[in-house]
Amino acid sequence: MSQPRVLCLGEVLYDFLADQPGVPLEHVQSWTPYPGGAPANVACGLAKLGTPTGFVGCVGHDALGTELLTLMQSIGVDVTGVQRHPTAPTRAVYVVRSLTGDRTFAGFGDRDTAEFADTHLQADQLSVAQFENAAFLVLGTLELAYPDSRAAIGRALQLANQHYVKILVDVNWRPVFWHDEAAALPLIHALIQQADFLKLSEEEAEWLYSTVDPGVIAHRLGSVEGVLVTAGEKGCSYSLGGNEGNIPAFKIEVEDTTGAGDSFVAGLLHQLCQHGLKPLTDPDVARHIVSYASAMGALTTTRPGAIAAQPTAAEVEAFQYLQQQAG
Repeated sequence: MSQPRVLCLGEVLYDFLADQPGVPLEHVQSWTPYPGGAPANVACGLAKLGTPTGFVGCVGHDALGTELLTLMQSIGVDVTGVQRHPTAPTRAVYVVRSLTGDRTFAGFGDRDTAEFADTHLQADQLSVAQFENAAFLVLGTLELAYPDSRAAIGRALQLANQHYVKILVDVNWRPVFWHDEAAALPLIHALIQQADFLKLSEEEAEWLYSTVDPGVIAHRLGSVEGVLVTAGEKGCSYSLGGNEGNIPAFKIEVEDTTGAGDSFVAGLLHQLCQHGLKPLTDPDVARHIVSYASAMGALTTTRPGAIAAQPTAAEVEAFQYLQQQAG
């Protein structure tokens, strides 16, 4: 396996989706497990596109943890950076669904959010060699909620800066993981200050910056090379290499939106690895890169699950070709 060009650090978990949509948590009779966790989704999406990728996180010494590692390896993700905790379990998240398919996090069964293995990622066990060879580091905000994993993020940022690794932050705000929302804001803003690329949903942009304009956000941040704001069926807007634009959503039959934003990030990074950063100043290249990321995200919504639904590079290219012919 070639050295990972992208490192994705954070959580890998099982989403247990309610089999009975439209009923409250206490009336759900059965659940179906889907592998997930935003950084793990990004890692798998990149591997499916053909970009060498490594996942860095912590799982339990349990069946769920082993299953997740086996899955990532089968897709081609390098898991040498994964730590295993001797006693803490691999995270499971319960998710109820509305009749229209919207998802709501319903908690962690009978456990507290801080009891799971991912919160115990150890800073001093991160592989320096992985950072020496990487081009990008992907981080979310979920693991900022816990002292051990927050320290590991700090160490990863140090290593990234030492080895000229570009940092992409996908905010991926999930209040259910935090005991105190107010404590989250300064930590998230401090992380974003370290980012070279920032991806936000429209809701997150409004929450953090009181605007959904990526150009305005990029101007406020000063040193960022790209800001991307995704808005589901409204498409996405971007400020990339000094170029601003909007990509309308593709007209497709949506089955499940799980992991669409993570696939968008995977598509974006795959293109950045292919093109390099210098061509971003060309408005046509910037638009092409964001359009590719949008196609990757859109295709993921046409099938159930996050990782299982992710397309290959050939599927994305065929989809883009058909869109151009139809357009």
